[in-house]
Amino acid sequence: MRHLGLAILFIFLPGCTSQAEDCVRPTPERSIECVLAAYDTDKRSDLQSVVVIRNGNWLAERYFGGADENTLTDIRSAGKSVTSLLIGIALDKGLIESIDDPVTKYWPEADGSAVGPVRLADVLTMRSGLDADAGDPNSPGYEDFMDASGHPLAWALTIPRSNPPGTVYRYNSLTAYVAGVVVGRAADEEGMEEFARRHLFTPLGIVRYDWQEDRSGITKGQGNLFLTASGFARIGEMVLNRGRYAGRQLVSEHWIHESLTPRVDISASTSNAAHYGYYWYQHALDVNGQDVEFWFASGNGGNKIYIVPAFDMVVTVMSTAYGQGRGHRRSEAILKAVLALQ
Repeated sequence: MRHLGLAILFIFLPGCTSQAEDCVRPTPERSIECVLAAYDTDKRSDLQSVVVIRNGNWLAERYFGGADENTLTDIRSAGKSVTSLLIGIALDKGLIESIDDPVTKYWPEADGSAVGPVRLADVLTMRSGLDADAGDPNSPGYEDFMDASGHPLAWALTIPRSNPPGTVYRYNSLTAYVAGVVVGRAADEEGMEEFARRHLFTPLGIVRYDWQEDRSGITKGQGNLFLTASGFARIGEMVLNRGRYAGRQLVSEHWIHESLTPRVDISASTSNAAHYGYYWYQHALDVNGQDVEFWFASGNGGNKIYIVPAFDMVVTVMSTAYGQGRGHRRSEAILKAVLALQ
């Protein structure tokens, strides 16, 4: 059952803020609600929602800071993980033949540029070799320069190479933008947003969303996808179920497996993840003495889709704490608290 999180609870469990009969001898669902209720009084008002799904049951759907079930939140770079799903759908439909193909096969205008000969597999693992680094505002391919460009599509073709493709992990938005261009071109007249609507969003029952375009009219494969809490969670539920939703295989099980396979060790450069797949992260937490592995999509501000196969669970967090590391720390704290109840 959904919308359990709409009731206001008064509790006295550790980590909770007030008192209620529901939390004296709480059911598993109420235990989760008691944990989440601790955030009701957060004065920063940038936590938007938390959804918890286990064994196909919506255990909690709770809103904060004035958000509700109709609120659209920019999931920022968690949109990269959605772009990865669309690459998989395009592969399933034969619109993309192989991720060993070069970018130029689907974006002929990229011929002669540094990104043109890069394999899609290296684009999807942030190993394009381009001189673009989200952590270096002086790198030529820094995201702010792309946003400021009058013609981002042409701008992307001017970014030089700094390393041989496939050799160095360097997180950036440019490569995900390129992946979005590839999906849009492979889908021909549809473009990526329409392709996503027809083959992913509509089958998931996602009606309310907004995926922004840049000044070149290209859907931003790197992010700026606005979703409701339920839409965000349904994507996670589909991934947990290996590409199936409501009895329909939306993304092949093979691509889900490939996307979530750890491919690059990023533990030295990222504090909250161990490995990177195809725009999806992998990590593990010690929960009650058990090492629990999970995969996740991650966006600036603390936007997360956590996939926890060991517990058949999805936990999603939406947050507008953009540019603040505490958003990510809070989301991980919520995940750990929920897992500790299982």
